[in-house]
Amino acid sequence: MIKSIYIGKLSSRTNVNIETIRYYEKIGILPRPMRTQGGNRQYSDDDVKRVIFIKRCRNLDYSIEEIRALLKLADDDNLSCNEIYDFTIEHLKSIELKIATLTKMQTTLKSMAKECSRGETPSCAIIDMMTDG
Repeated sequence: MIKSIYIGKLSSRTNVNIETIRYYEKIGILPRPMRTQGGNRQYSDDDVKRVIFIKRCRNLDYSIEEIRALLKLADDDNLSCNEIYDFTIEHLKSIELKIATLTKMQTTLKSMAKECSRGETPSCAIIDMMTDG
């Protein structure tokens, strides 16, 4: 069990940049830590878990506001798994929409690249397609 650790140790344990940890504190998704008499931040086991939670959420493309909402739900003593499930399904739908959009963009770019002669010509099919539609 960790009694308390400094920000550098929190950073290395969670693989989250020190400035990012400070940012999370500033925006309120990580509680402000206790401080030593010298002003150094001291973090608890719960802080380590919270930073890991935030990092995993960011890796899943949750926005800061979505993370804030998830943390609020997670911190609620009357936690409802149904609410978390619904939240997750909504995020999944958002990801699926992004994938569909990216797939369409990929198809368009492949088509454009296929039309390119790649030669030393005064005209470029890709530029023409971008300007002419």
